Amino acid sequence: MENLAIAAAERPAIYMSAVECDALFELALSAERSQPMVCSMLMAELERAELRDADALPDQTVVMNAFIDFVDERTGARRFVQLVYPHDADISDGRISILTPVGAGLIGMTAGCSIRWPDRSGEDHVLRIIRVTPPDKG
Repeated sequence: MENLAIAAAERPAIYMSAVECDALFELALSAERSQPMVCSMLMAELERAELRDADALPDQTVVMNAFIDFVDERTGARRFVQLVYPHDADISDGRISILTPVGAGLIGMTAGCSIRWPDRSGEDHVLRIIRVTPPDKG
């Protein structure tokens, strides 16, 4: 897939705590056989993340269980979602799994940043983060 070849340097910086990065890497490895494409995408993002202590992450960084207000600049669709682990996902309730293309593309991003990212069919979208609300304040 051409999208996966986008150089990391062309993507915005992403930030993550080492603990969360390790947990997500383990999750991606455990699901690699059933979801190879999205797990590969997620692992590539985890590998390029700048690791920091959880309390030293930039304001409005997308972490697990955070609430994200974002827009798909290609379609103009604006969404408000919570990024969750697969067992908590419920798209009808706005909870999207980290093991989806959108979830893998949002993790570690900060408000104001955009990323060109493929959907399940491989079609590119530009996701722009408007606002991130921490998990305990959603």
